[in-house]
Formats: sequence, structure tokens, C-alpha cells
Amino acid sequence: MSTPSATPPRPAASHRHLVAVVVLVPVLAALALWAFAWPAARTAPRDLPLAVAGPTAATAQVERQLAGHQGAFEIHRYADEAAAREAVEDRTVYGAVVVTPQGPKLLTASAASPAVAQLLQQAVAQQAAAQGTEVSTVDVVPAPASDPRGAALTASVLPLALAGMAAGAAVTLLGLRGVRAVSALVGAAALVGVIATALAHSWLGVLGGDWWAEAGVFALTTLAVSAAVAGLAALVGPAGVGIMAAVVMLVGNPFSGAASAPQMLPAPVGAVGQWLPPGAGTTLLRSVSFFDGAAATGPALTLAWWAALGLGAVMLGHALRKARTTLTEPTAEREPATVG
Repeated sequence: MSTPSATPPRPAASHRHLVAVVVLVPVLAALALWAFAWPAARTAPRDLPLAVAGPTAATAQVERQLAGHQGAFEIHRYADEAAAREAVEDRTVYGAVVVTPQGPKLLTASAASPAVAQLLQQAVAQQAAAQGTEVSTVDVVPAPASDPRGAALTASVLPLALAGMAAGAAVTLLGLRGVRAVSALVGAAALVGVIATALAHSWLGVLGGDWWAEAGVFALTTLAVSAAVAGLAALVGPAGVGIMAAVVMLVGNPFSGAASAPQMLPAPVGAVGQWLPPGAGTTLLRSVSFFDGAAATGPALTLAWWAALGLGAVMLGHALRKARTTLTEPTAEREPATVG
């Protein structure tokens, strides 16, 4: 006996699917190009924290020259070089112009951002050349010799995001719920943290902080993404995986400021990027690896909130599912007992 063949799709439905593909793919491509290309094309300093140190009478001219860069720098004033150096090491500023009797001295921190350090060298050198003087530059917190341009650290943002999305999607597709889902997410993130640190710190030598602290940053960044993906999917269904993945890939990655600095991106892109796991994770990794944890509280709390809310959503979704199942289960009818 022949089995009935599948019903072919109706012409109207086929036309709708064709239009959907033809329209949605270019829209997604345009959105991706906007998200990645626009911030890169508009990279420039915007209220970039910069210190000026020295006697007030001597620094007044330097401040006026820096103010000539419309809105480029946010000037912080310090009494001497020691205070300015401490501000650079604490990540309060990206660099400092110190006015000395021998001429201006520039303090930079290429570990915070090689792109910003290069920008400051060019800007200050141009001003000094206009006055016929030379600038001596001191890299207070240098980037590691194995990664002087910070390329390896920048390249770590996408793999961590992909690992988090993969873990969240796997937990959803495999049907893990409740405590099992939370255990899988935490375990996967911890393993990613150890492996990533072994590669970046022990093998490549592009990180220079405490090994376990760096592993914790990698793990927490991965968990923030994976918990958000799995948590949203637990509440709204499998579509949550796509929604959260789009947020991380099209907003979190290009807005992270990993290649330059948040203050180098158009407003409010830089601030938005620091509220998302890729940006917060990159900032926290720099602080832990090169600045002994300076300015690490903010990004650490951001990642912790993402992880906590995501794991809470996983548990809440499981509880809601159990409640719905209990309400929809048919109650067994009781049979009358036989008398005698």
C-alpha cells in the first residue's frame, strides 16, 4: 500500500517565504554593517580622560591647547608628576601631560589602549612641535611585548561571546532545565575560563595578571552571555536564543570598545557597550591583567548582574513550566468503591 505524499506548500505561502528571505537577508546585512562599520568609521576621542600636571601658571597654556580639540579631552588637574602617574595606574585617566622645566613629558598606558596611547603621542607631539619643543614619553603601564597592539586581547571578545551563545543554545536545545541547566552553564563557563587563560596567559603570554583572577574574568564573561541566552529562552521559548544572540553579536561586540576605548566611540555607543557582557568583560580583563584590579568594580558588577539575572530566569522559566504542566494535567477520576 503506497503512503500518501506530503502536501506541497501552497503558492501563496511559497511567495511569502520568498519575499521574507529576499527582504530579511539584506536588512540583516545592513544592520550588521551599520553595527560594525559605523563605530569604526567614527572613532575619535570624546571626553577622553586626560591629566595635566604641574604648576597652574605653567599648565594653563597646555590646557588651552587641549581645549582647542573640541570636546576631545576631559581634563583632570594634578599638582605633580607623581599624582598624575598614580591616576594613570588607577585607570582614572588614559594619560597625562606633565609640564617640567626641561619641557613637556607625556605619560601613557598602552596596556589600557594602544590606540589611545598612540593618539595622545601624536596630539601632544604636534602641539610641542608648534612651539619648537620635544616631548619625552613614558609608558607607565606598557602592553606586553608579545602583544604590543592589544590585538590578541581584542580578538578574545568574539570567541568568548560565541562560547557563551553556544552554551546557552545547547542547554536550551538539549532540554536542560532548572538546577541541571544552571549546573551545565556554570560548569561550561568555568572550563572556558581555565582553557582561555591557559591559552592567553600561559601559552601566548599576552596577559600579565594573576592567573586565577584572569580565569575568573573569562568564566564570568562567558557565564554572563550563556545565562542571558538560556534565561531568555526559558522565558519566551527558543526564539530567545536568537534574540539574545543578536544583541550580543550586533550590539555587544561592535560597541565594546575593545579595539580602542569606550570614549573613542560615538555617543552613546561607548556607554551602551559597557552595559553589555563583551564590553564589561574586556574592561575587566584589562584591569585585572595589567592594573592590579584598578577600576574593576563597575564591570565586575555588570557581568555579575547579567549572570545572576540569566540564571534566575532559567530557574523561573523552569518553575513556570512546572506550574503550567501541573495545571494542565488531567485529574484521574475516582472509581466508586465496591461495597461488600
